[in-house]
Amino acid sequence: MNQPKIVILGAGYGGLTTVSKLQKELGVNDAHITLVNKHDYHYESTWLHENAAGTLHHDRSRVKISDIINSAKVNFVQDTVTAIKPDEKKVELEDSVLEYDYLVVALGFEAATFGIPGLLENAFTIGSINKARLIRQHIEYQFAQYNNEPEPKAERLNFVVGGGGFTGIEFLGELANRVPELCEEYDIDRSKVRIINVEAMDTIMPGFDPELIEYAMNSLEARGIEFKLGAFLKEVREDGITIEQNGEKEDIPAMTTVWAAGVRANHLVEESGLEHNRGKVEVKSDLRAPSHEDVFVVGDCALIWNKEIDRPYPPTAQIAMQEAEVCAHNLTALVKGGELKDFAFINRGTVCSLGENDAMGSIFGGKKLFGWSASFMKKVIDNRALYKIGGLGLVLKKGKFNVFS
Repeated sequence: MNQPKIVILGAGYGGLTTVSKLQKELGVNDAHITLVNKHDYHYESTWLHENAAGTLHHDRSRVKISDIINSAKVNFVQDTVTAIKPDEKKVELEDSVLEYDYLVVALGFEAATFGIPGLLENAFTIGSINKARLIRQHIEYQFAQYNNEPEPKAERLNFVVGGGGFTGIEFLGELANRVPELCEEYDIDRSKVRIINVEAMDTIMPGFDPELIEYAMNSLEARGIEFKLGAFLKEVREDGITIEQNGEKEDIPAMTTVWAAGVRANHLVEESGLEHNRGKVEVKSDLRAPSHEDVFVVGDCALIWNKEIDRPYPPTAQIAMQEAEVCAHNLTALVKGGELKDFAFINRGTVCSLGENDAMGSIFGGKKLFGWSASFMKKVIDNRALYKIGGLGLVLKKGKFNVFS
């Protein structure tokens, strides 16, 4: 009997959790499993804001894939996906072509620029280890260069963060902690540094409880963050931005703009011919693509509707890992026989970090947390994600235990 070929694209939360579950549920002779990823490591994308600010070294955020997968059951291919051909049951890579019986698309996200002039060319995005590392180096360079010019440029010390959603706010929290350290290291008065958040909506963290939002803003403002709410980013230049707020335009000089205001699914999904909704596959209840029953889609590339509020679920690590567990179960059922499961999201709460020892959020059906207790819970959540992917060994190696610092 031929072993069915299962190909998983991407080693993010969705892809790697799928592989982790499959290698436990399927025997060596049950299926031929291949994992494809651009790098030989998985990175904790929910930690990238710390890497970008320089508060956590990037090596702490990445894990060798070889340390997680069982090489006797999973074949790892380090390559870049260039095309998905669902009608041909093939995936094209830069260096080869893979055929499959079942495909899992877990390719993650890309930044959405919304056509803002100059954004693609002049703004940074927090989308990978390499991009986060570049932001950290760029920020440190601005501080280092400031006192090495005959006439110091104020715009070197102006840092703009576009977007008041999860990533933007967590990055601001890390910057608020990091900037005083940089000021001391490079002999710069903290009052010369501006950190500006530009958000098009009238509030940060839309969807959060107003009390939590107020706490976050108070915490960040107390550490020097400026908020420009209801402000639309109109242009990004190498040395500044233009915003429009209350019908008036304003130019803000800045040599650093970090864009954290929107993501879209990997462009390969839209180009694949899979039926999609604005680049995402609106999967069936069992997480299969409606147009191709042999293709599963999880994580940022999947669109799942929250019927209670008539809006899609936001793309988070929590939902991606839950999708992956159902995806692995359904693949096992298709290979070995059994009932397929429908996906049902279990919301265990959300906690937003505001820096090393500060956070806010709600858990266990709405219990609100603030400050140190929320920060402690955030670390618990981070460690739980590590455990789901790589077990206790990975938690001990990479986990966050600095709860009393």
